[in-house]
Amino acid sequence: MPVVAMFAMGLVGCKHRGKHAWTHEQRKEMREALRDYRKMVYLNNLTEAEYLLFIDEVANELETDYPVYTTFIAMPGAGDTVDLYVVETIVDELNTDARNMRHIFPYRFLVAEGMLPSGLDMHQQHQFYSCLAGSVNNTYLTMENFVAAILADTTSTASLQQLIAGCANSLFGWTITEIDIIETD
Repeated sequence: MPVVAMFAMGLVGCKHRGKHAWTHEQRKEMREALRDYRKMVYLNNLTEAEYLLFIDEVANELETDYPVYTTFIAMPGAGDTVDLYVVETIVDELNTDARNMRHIFPYRFLVAEGMLPSGLDMHQQHQFYSCLAGSVNNTYLTMENFVAAILADTTSTASLQQLIAGCANSLFGWTITEIDIIETD
């Protein structure tokens, strides 16, 4: 086959690939599917505007890596791939700014659980989240390990509670007491 013919086929192939870019409806469908992730720990505390930016970022990454929507959706494990992209985006956002800890451990939740005193001002909350971010960085080798710990088991949850308690105690003298109730027959 002549080189010119091969080159022309390559151009047609490249041009053909461009025709498979996601349509407006396909992008909309993916963004709607991503709304189901709102209940995840990190994501359920984002404002609506922050969440829309988040799902746009995930959808754009998917479209970039899988330009043919119909092939992507038909792919075995497409749901697992979306899960992976969501978790990777969360990890990237946490790596960007330690203040994002407030989305994982919202202040009102920590107060309701008795892990922080109520009435902390913004400066004190910032001190707490900076302390917590430092503790997390010192405890977990990578942000991926930290996210896995959040999503994993009760042992990791207990470790995270110790980090929260340590920061609350060192900054505000707040002591978390745990009461175990043991039933006897």
